[in-house]
Amino acid sequence: MTLILRTAILSDAGLVRANNEDTALAGERLVAVADGMGGLPAGEVASEIVIRILHDLPLPGTPEDAPAVLRAAISVANQRIRAAIGSDPAREGMGTTLTAGLLAADRLTIAQVGDSRCYLLRQGVLRQLTRDDTFVQALVDQGALTLEEARRHPQRSLITQAVQGEDRPPAIGVLAVVPGDRLLLCSDGLSDYVEDLAIGTALASYPDRQQCVEQLVKLAHQAGAPDNVTVVVADVDLVGATR
Repeated sequence: MTLILRTAILSDAGLVRANNEDTALAGERLVAVADGMGGLPAGEVASEIVIRILHDLPLPGTPEDAPAVLRAAISVANQRIRAAIGSDPAREGMGTTLTAGLLAADRLTIAQVGDSRCYLLRQGVLRQLTRDDTFVQALVDQGALTLEEARRHPQRSLITQAVQGEDRPPAIGVLAVVPGDRLLLCSDGLSDYVEDLAIGTALASYPDRQQCVEQLVKLAHQAGAPDNVTVVVADVDLVGATR
């Protein structure tokens, strides 16, 4: 059984910001979202660096190779971001989140740094596959905040990890996927402002992937869209199937 990802992608600056620091990738075996930080123009430089490296990534032949391939790509991205900062001191502090999913055989390897998310919709049930590297998530883990309190916390976007020149390994997870699974990768411009229930409803209600990404961005707009919002929807399918 050979699987591929059938994808749609949409990135929007939102209703408040003049520029878009998000960058994303949607391929048949590799999907990713990177949310740049550090202000103009540094944030978008950082997110573009990591996505460009992933775009040129030699894909692994086996699922066992995938974690090492993603770790190596993120290590190279850190090196290039560090070099970019060194060549222009105005870029000091720039970096990016990254959430990437790499499909090999029937295994999806997920690499994550920061608070861009990956969700799985399987048989109508939505599950968040990644853990946010944020200040408020640490408080939730400690029992100091509920999930609902974390959603409203003024420091909910304060991240504790980023791809920003320091060679720290990403969090890695591996998931067995099956035809019919639907994946969502998104920047926090969606997940910080649109509740999981609404996200899951949109993913389940719009079989057409392009319509689905448009609906998700529309939901972010309806919530005020104060941040850039980027979404990638990927359906797991059999090679040769048409849908």
